Amino acid sequence: MRETNNVAQSGSNEGPLLSGVALRYATALFDLAREANAVDAVAGDLGRFNELIQGSEDLQRLIRNPIFTAEDQIAAVAAILDRAGISGLAGNFIRLVASKRRLFALPDMIRAYQDLVSDAKGIVRAQVILAEAPSDAVLNEIKAALRDVAKADVSVDVKIDPSLIGGLIVKMGSRMVDASVRTKLNSIRLAMKEVR
Repeated sequence: MRETNNVAQSGSNEGPLLSGVALRYATALFDLAREANAVDAVAGDLGRFNELIQGSEDLQRLIRNPIFTAEDQIAAVAAILDRAGISGLAGNFIRLVASKRRLFALPDMIRAYQDLVSDAKGIVRAQVILAEAPSDAVLNEIKAALRDVAKADVSVDVKIDPSLIGGLIVKMGSRMVDASVRTKLNSIRLAMKEVR
């Protein structure tokens, strides 16, 4: 099983603490989902809620801003869950997280849960960062190359970062390959400075 210490890094100052909280909650939910034979259903619902978070600055503010009371967060989350049709274990989990004032860690909890599901299925998760959205053909080539390297099924999470200019960055487990144009340009700049 893959190391899970940094499964849910948020990039915040609370890194390891947040990772521990996210992993504990995700593990508890995963155990419940497994008992209820609902691992995939919960993963789907959590994925949909995560997409709602990513697509709404208001929702991001709600989950990250400590100015909102627990009651405000619970009410808002309940309305969003009802509108999105997310109920059952995933809905109850998100409501519990809101009631415990842990919504700020929910994206990390979702990521940790997805990693637990992938581990249980023997699927390796990889993050691919590109300067622009890839065509289906390019994405399929990337997936095939990662499958060859991992010697297992690979779940690819694609992120777009125009600052890369071109190329890509691949993170898979503890490995990272940075083949971005930005990094190559920075290397050239550094080499030119050393020549002087």
